[in-house]
Amino acid sequence: MLKLSILQITKMHFQWDWLCLRVLIISSVTAGMRNKENLDADVEVENFDKQSQEADVDRDKSSIEVVYQTPKPTGEVYFTETFDEGLSGWVLSVTLKEDMDDNVAKYDGRWEVEELKENAMPGDRGLVLKSVAKYHAISAMLTKAFVFDDKPLIVQYEVNFQKGIDCGGAYIKLLSSSNDLNLEYFFDKTPYTIMFGPDKCGEDYKLHFIFRHKNPKTGEYDEKHAERPDVDLKKYYLDKKTHLYTLVLKPDDTFEILIDQIVVSKGSLLENMIPPVNPSKEIEDPTDKKPDDWDERPKIPDPNAVKPDDWDEDEPAKIEDPDAVKPEGWLDDEPQYVPDPNANKPKDWDEEMDGEWEAPQIPNPKCETAPGCGEWVHPMKNNPKYKGKWRAPMIDNPNYQGIWSPRKIPNPDYFEDLHPFKMTTVSAIGLELWSMTSDIYFDNFIICSEKEVADRWAADSWGLKKLVASANEPGMFSQLVTAAEEHPWLWVLYILTLALPIGLSVLFCWPGKKSDEYINFKKPDVSKQITKGEQKEETEELEDNELEEEKENEDTGEDEIMPRQLQRNIVQLLQLS
Repeated sequence: MLKLSILQITKMHFQWDWLCLRVLIISSVTAGMRNKENLDADVEVENFDKQSQEADVDRDKSSIEVVYQTPKPTGEVYFTETFDEGLSGWVLSVTLKEDMDDNVAKYDGRWEVEELKENAMPGDRGLVLKSVAKYHAISAMLTKAFVFDDKPLIVQYEVNFQKGIDCGGAYIKLLSSSNDLNLEYFFDKTPYTIMFGPDKCGEDYKLHFIFRHKNPKTGEYDEKHAERPDVDLKKYYLDKKTHLYTLVLKPDDTFEILIDQIVVSKGSLLENMIPPVNPSKEIEDPTDKKPDDWDERPKIPDPNAVKPDDWDEDEPAKIEDPDAVKPEGWLDDEPQYVPDPNANKPKDWDEEMDGEWEAPQIPNPKCETAPGCGEWVHPMKNNPKYKGKWRAPMIDNPNYQGIWSPRKIPNPDYFEDLHPFKMTTVSAIGLELWSMTSDIYFDNFIICSEKEVADRWAADSWGLKKLVASANEPGMFSQLVTAAEEHPWLWVLYILTLALPIGLSVLFCWPGKKSDEYINFKKPDVSKQITKGEQKEETEELEDNELEEEKENEDTGEDEIMPRQLQRNIVQLLQLS
């Protein structure tokens, strides 16, 4: 038994050593993989720099340096604006909003051309809304008017809510062409063709796409709103990053809305607008009235049902429990509340004016250790005889006629516009906004017809902003600390995540206290001499035990070969010593 125990102990010792070796190997491989990932990330950054030919990455620094150049359009455009040269061509509104007091109706909100507050690139400037709780209006004429014919319309620009946003908008309006369009008098009632962009108030996060549709019968204009995007927009308003908003309208009457070049909404101008572009062919007859004898009741009380003779409607729902017994120790003579003995009448108490002063009531301290105080009464219980008011059971109504609705008649205002894409020509762009948060940043407007032109423009402007912002983001450790500050329960998760591998490593790899049998085995017994015959017999017995264990564990795989060989060598050395 002693020899077998020693062999088992020796085997366990080598298993722990082998496990530790595996942990070290896995850690080394993992570290190598991480280094490779970091190297790959550096290569990606370098490739992006080569494509843009404007970025110079310094790996020894935590930020990225970019040599910014004002982007140039690579194809036909109807309008571009970078604000790098200021507000040339833009007109501030000098009019007033209608139906408001003159003191608050002024468009006196301030605009400035500035660099971003964070992750700015030298030379890159944008239009910034600076005032809080004021009306802002600014506009500019397009380089050439856009006519909705056979070419797509692509509108794209950048927005950065540098302080987040409480309540306010960052949308733009494409103003309709007209002979009397005067940008100095641009205000909320100025006719527009399309309104597009983000808007937020409270917890209502919107991304507007509205177009004004002309009724071909009446000539009046109605606003048509695109259905809400089926995505969470919250992060775009609160992360203080520059985001790219793109609207694509196609001659086949379809549209796409993108944020950061990712489609967040798409649909048809004929099917996905509220209210629909085309009205219903039929409407309810406003003169039709429901007949007085129209029966809409699907169920009625059974007229043939009779209340049972034993149905007693006078039985109460609750009765006293006759089996209840007053608890022992109940204090019948003690009230539940007593005057506060520590209360004193206020010095300014006037009994003639305020009446006789009485101390405030407090719970009786004697009742705290008793089951109850005051007069004991039997508790109430459900009455087994209670049935309540009798009602006849319900049956199907034989005279049921369904839910009445007015008859349909042809819609006198019906029309069918099969191509709502053919909207009113656009000749100007404007921002007419109100906000409770300042420092809303706008930049790099472009209106064109080719998606490739818009994408190239974005790569030369927004793409660089994104690259700089990504390079300046805090490291993994800082992000974890920030997340834990917002959600303190994450500290528990961090501690468990770190403590578990450390604890396992200590448990399996740290040398533990050796057993008494193992220590005694290693002590040489000088009082007892072992003959060569006994030594041979002992060796054969140990080898037989090893062979039996190898047969039992033959499916353990090649991982056990090395420990077994080491065990055999150690045992033989111990026997010869």
